[in-house]
Amino acid sequence: MSQTRSFFKGFAIAAAFLIGSSAAASAFTACQITDVGGIDDNSFNQTAWKGIQDAEAQLGVQSRFLESQAETDYMPNINSLLGGECDLIFTVGFLFGDATKQAAEANPDQKFSIVDFAYDPAIPNVAGQLFATDEAAFLAGYLAAGMTETGIIGTFGGINIPPVTIFMDGFVRGANHYNARNGTDVSVLGWNVDSREGLFTNNFESLDDGRAFAQNLYDEGADIILPVAGPVGLGSATLADELGRDSLKIIGVDADLYFTDPEKRHVYLTSILKRMDSTVFQVIEAAINDTFEGGTIIGTLENSGVDLAPFHDMDALVSDDLKAEIETIRQAIIDGTISVSG
Repeated sequence: MSQTRSFFKGFAIAAAFLIGSSAAASAFTACQITDVGGIDDNSFNQTAWKGIQDAEAQLGVQSRFLESQAETDYMPNINSLLGGECDLIFTVGFLFGDATKQAAEANPDQKFSIVDFAYDPAIPNVAGQLFATDEAAFLAGYLAAGMTETGIIGTFGGINIPPVTIFMDGFVRGANHYNARNGTDVSVLGWNVDSREGLFTNNFESLDDGRAFAQNLYDEGADIILPVAGPVGLGSATLADELGRDSLKIIGVDADLYFTDPEKRHVYLTSILKRMDSTVFQVIEAAINDTFEGGTIIGTLENSGVDLAPFHDMDALVSDDLKAEIETIRQAIIDGTISVSG
């Protein structure tokens, strides 16, 4: 993106400076507005909120959040936080793009940050956060292709928007790379990277949909499934729990679902991490230290903004050779010798 630029000046801050700015931090309030998934969605809203909580614990800031029950709540929720009570307002989700832009342009002295969206040209008082989740998803697709026993893996999304389909793109291309490298023919159900057609629940809330979509993919032979649908994916994990992980494994998204969905942790092969907590914390720190600028930060494998979670209870099921291949591919993506964009 031509307007993309870093808004962090001197990220490595001396300890003495942090101590000197503690009074300013204690008077600083960071506010978050969730999308319809809610603050405890075990996904991106909760992960973003963790970044604010980390800033509260480590920097001494104050915090608030509002939950959106529907898209029609976005602008009223933003308006309710205007007026000086919030030094920095975080809006979480691609669907906040229009509302955040409207509010930011109408209130140029209010600092905003939006997760999963950025503006070109940049808006001076909005820090956009984007994530190269296709990089980590590429690793997940390679892993799934190397682990499947049926030769079929699957994916589905919540809503057909770029922050969702970028996971699916990387997953499919990672599986394709495995096929090319190993002479296999693993197929991926649920998403066509060329036609941009695939399976979508059209919501981020219904666990019943998550179960039903996973059931359909399982019935077609998939034994590893990547749901890219926030809390909807918890329904897929419920099905895997009932079937047993030998029959169906789930790959989580956004947070490490081994920890955020502990009752079904045994069904997760891994999770594709989108480290919104890290980028949210960095934006707060920049605002406190008066180095905030409008622009875009992009989380990548190289800067740990995205990653693949540990295999946890399934670690012994992943061969040493496959682990080594994944690490080699990780470094090749960072070096630029492997492109995840096709």
